[in-house]
Amino acid sequence: MSALFWRILGINGLIFVIGIAALALTPLTVSSRILLSELAILAVGLAVMVAANALLLRVSLAPLAGLTTLMARMDSLRSGDRLATTPNRDLFRLVDQFNAMLDRLEADRSTSTAVVLDAQEAERRRIAQELHDEIGQSLTVVLLELKSVVSRAPEEVAEDLRGVQETVRSSLDEVRRVAHRLRPGVLDDLGLTSALTSLVGDYSETGGPRVTRRVQTGLEDLGGDAELVIYRIAQEGLTNVWRHSGAKNAELSLTQDEDGRVILRVVDDGSGPPTKTGTGIRGMQERAMLIGAQLTIGSANGGGTEVRLVIPPAGSRRNQHPPENGPPPR
Repeated sequence: MSALFWRILGINGLIFVIGIAALALTPLTVSSRILLSELAILAVGLAVMVAANALLLRVSLAPLAGLTTLMARMDSLRSGDRLATTPNRDLFRLVDQFNAMLDRLEADRSTSTAVVLDAQEAERRRIAQELHDEIGQSLTVVLLELKSVVSRAPEEVAEDLRGVQETVRSSLDEVRRVAHRLRPGVLDDLGLTSALTSLVGDYSETGGPRVTRRVQTGLEDLGGDAELVIYRIAQEGLTNVWRHSGAKNAELSLTQDEDGRVILRVVDDGSGPPTKTGTGIRGMQERAMLIGAQLTIGSANGGGTEVRLVIPPAGSRRNQHPPENGPPPR
């Protein structure tokens, strides 16, 4: 700012010095009753001074306009939005420090979000384990006991007990499905492709939209944290399709382009993108931010909604602050 001050002061002083020199050292004078020619000279001098100041200020303060625009569109969940800096421009230090501040804020938010989501993932894992080991085993014991009782009960009572058996068996299956959604063991054991295939199969069996998949195998440079983010965003996207879209058909695709970017798409033919950002969408945005990915939710071709996640190659990802076990789900 001091450089800008001295430049403005200097150019104004120079113009005044030139004006005084012109009046003192040239035949140009100001009469006691000003002449039109003298008025024209003074007007021209004033116009030159105003124009020079306007040009200097417009050029020098232009970064402030860009800074204001950036601040207006800034989104805490959208990383990498920065103002370009030019070292030979005024205010470049202000712009540079503002960009550095954004870097620090995004890094701090990414780290704190990773810690919170990691705690949620650990809690999911604990609940899934308890559902499987405690509730699941208890229901299994109940089924075995019912089987023993049915074999000894009179026929009129046995029929009712068989109905109870089916209810308990259905509850056991539901407990297993909930535990699987909380912590998909197939992702750890068989990898992302098998986990997405299983996920699509689970939603296809719910009686909702018909879900098709197109998953490329042999994806490179993903890593465990990115795989978990992809899985959770795909899971949340399909959940939204099933709950809110009213769609008849949906598609899940995972591909890698020539530049090494991995692209996840969840597309449906339902009622269109949501008008408000709910907790599910914010959860997806936070998970995407953890691996430096870009998440967009908009209208699909021909109607419906498209959830699109673009994961850059591992070497160019920003704000990667995954927790020890990878970024967890919502």
